[in-house]
Amino acid sequence: MGEILFLTHRVPWPPNRGDKIRSHHILRKLMEYRPLHLACFAEDEAEANEDSDIKSSLASVQITRRNKANWQAGIEALISGKPVSLSAFESTEIRDYVSTILKTRPIDCIFVFSGQMAQFVPADFSGRLIMDFADVDSAKFESYAEEGSGPMTWVNRREGKLLRAFEKQVGLVADHSLFVSEAEAQLFRQRSGLGDGKVKAVGNGIDLDFYDPTKVTAIERADEGPLIIFTGQMDYRPNVEAVVSFATEVMPIIIKQHPDAQFAIVGRAPTAEVLRLEGVNCTIVTGSVDDIRSWLKAADIVVAPLRIARGIQNKVLEAMAMGKPVVASAPAAQGIDAENNKHFCVADDVQHEAQLVCNLLSDATKAKALGDRASSLIRSTYSWETQLIGIAELFGIDELELVEAAE
Repeated sequence: MGEILFLTHRVPWPPNRGDKIRSHHILRKLMEYRPLHLACFAEDEAEANEDSDIKSSLASVQITRRNKANWQAGIEALISGKPVSLSAFESTEIRDYVSTILKTRPIDCIFVFSGQMAQFVPADFSGRLIMDFADVDSAKFESYAEEGSGPMTWVNRREGKLLRAFEKQVGLVADHSLFVSEAEAQLFRQRSGLGDGKVKAVGNGIDLDFYDPTKVTAIERADEGPLIIFTGQMDYRPNVEAVVSFATEVMPIIIKQHPDAQFAIVGRAPTAEVLRLEGVNCTIVTGSVDDIRSWLKAADIVVAPLRIARGIQNKVLEAMAMGKPVVASAPAAQGIDAENNKHFCVADDVQHEAQLVCNLLSDATKAKALGDRASSLIRSTYSWETQLIGIAELFGIDELELVEAAE
């Protein structure tokens, strides 16, 4: 029986942010089938030393600190002609680990999560290669270039162009390329010329037991007015742009109709730009919180006003699982198999966002019905078990044989 080498750009535990959630659950699933070796990066010592029940069950693990400064990655990228995304994750330590594992263990499959890690797959590897891009990252940088100005426009245009070529190159080599939604998969098919057989959508799921509103208590608030919240990693550019826009453009419209409404930005690592929103148009910036569910439980409405978004937004799925009415921008809603005005509300622009939020705040019955339908949809469709059905086939694994062997 062969073994699997799993490469990912972040420690896949705990599952507390979008990319880590996906890698965490896929990793757990693959560990049911084969001995698994893991190589990944940690952002700091705390993350590198984070314990997990997964860690002790791995055949081997290599966690490497990623401490390369952005300016250094940028210079290396210019010299080498590579995308900055690849230079930022270059590591001799990871390369040596991969080389050793491939020489000493019966690895017949490499699973790569996130495009940056594909650079560590040796050109002469003859086993099965499964590439989980999740999103078409090059398209994100192309969007940045279109909307930006100044030197960063050139930087983002270069990154988008080089990443696009790299993604196509990897896709041509991989046995299967996975994406988080059919929309992302179809975009990659168009860019790469590859067909359905090699490019597949494997959606994100939700830990339905964890996101159970009956198992958590809402945070206590001094104010009794309506609470609108946004959740996410608050040093991630699309999240930053989303909350700046909502606090400065949408909230002034909302508080004209609902003067006691508050907007809470809930998430770790808020940038200086986000912190400056504290107190602006009834905005609260919480920073990291002990339990995101307690804020979701307290919320009257959850918003996802992202102007640039790729793939599926976990923040939307989580809020829907908790039975909350969600107002999302069109980019944030894409990829989610739900109906507008039935399971969530999709806004066309800033004015529409404000109107939808005000309408829901004025009609508690409508808001509750929207949240209830959202919860039912997520619980029937978006469990990880449902989303990962059939993933074993990509690895040439017969799940029926495994069940029979276990019996």
